[in-house]
Amino acid sequence: MILRFIIAIVLVALVGGGLVGFNLFRDRMIADFFANMPVQPATVSATTLEAETWQPTIETIGTVNAAQGVELTVEAGGIVREIAFTSNAEVEAGELLVRLDDAVQQADVDAARTRLALDEQDLARARDLQSRGAGTEVNVSNAEAAARSSEAQLARAVAVLEQRRLVAPFSGTIGLPRIDLGQYITPGTIVATLQDLDTMRVDFTLPEQRLPDVAIGQPIRVSGEGVSGEMTGEIVGIDPRVDPASRLFAVRGAVSNEAGGLTPGQFVRIAIVLPQEEGVVAVPQTALVSSLYGDYVFRIVPAEEGEGLALDQVFVQPGRRAGGLIEIVSGLAPGERIVTAGQNRLSNNMPVVIDGAGEASETAPTSETAPAAESAAR
Repeated sequence: MILRFIIAIVLVALVGGGLVGFNLFRDRMIADFFANMPVQPATVSATTLEAETWQPTIETIGTVNAAQGVELTVEAGGIVREIAFTSNAEVEAGELLVRLDDAVQQADVDAARTRLALDEQDLARARDLQSRGAGTEVNVSNAEAAARSSEAQLARAVAVLEQRRLVAPFSGTIGLPRIDLGQYITPGTIVATLQDLDTMRVDFTLPEQRLPDVAIGQPIRVSGEGVSGEMTGEIVGIDPRVDPASRLFAVRGAVSNEAGGLTPGQFVRIAIVLPQEEGVVAVPQTALVSSLYGDYVFRIVPAEEGEGLALDQVFVQPGRRAGGLIEIVSGLAPGERIVTAGQNRLSNNMPVVIDGAGEASETAPTSETAPAAESAAR
């Protein structure tokens, strides 16, 4: 009985030892296989850096307003007898828009005109009598004073009559009429809005640090929802005072709106164009990777061992951004090749193969053409 028990234990030990030995052998062989297996190179898209002409811009947001825009109202109260405009009509400066009941004022004008005609006849008669020696200087003076008074009364009556008429102060597009025929309106009642849409102004603010960078006449580009492409204009006003609460200062630009792409009150994006800079190294935004340790790119260099190419992780100092490009202040030089996409699957010293089609398609655009390409994509 004891012999059988000993034999069983020996058999179990042999089987267990064989299994353990087999597992150790298998793990060692797998480790040796992967340790000696060559790393497969990754295919990447790349671009060659060049010293470019950099077009720096200051980007911000603003609001569109008409160069001239008012809410029209009347100078005197009265009943509306005529509305001489329709909504969204183009009106000229001085064109009649609204006429109030002016029967009394018209009668006053006729009476003043008749009185002036009579006084002018009296003045002519007094001068004729004086020339013949039958009149005195006093009579002529009284007649002249009466004529001048009648002339002033006529001018006053005409001015009161003009207050019963609302005319366009400038040429533009008039909005919806807010009054009806027969309605009694008073001064302050909004009749309609009048906007000059040929030239628009854009109002925006900038931080005080940017005050030395902007000047009157500086070109700007305006884009936004519903605006086809970019519209160009220039800065026409800069507020010399910085708001102490927000540390911002106000800027106003003028944009031609002959195509009618802008509407008063519209939200737009604005880019202030600064002077061009030569010899700037810039990379596509997709090439730069941000991490807790800093910003870096993968540079393509010859492999240290054997033939082929490998990756070199280079930490860089990024600068300004414009049109899908990022300026590199330090860390890279013209002529170097960098990876432009797919960095999340790459590592330092990893062998790579450059995709020729990708390199051609990923070539960084110049900063002059990048804004146009970006606006076209939008």
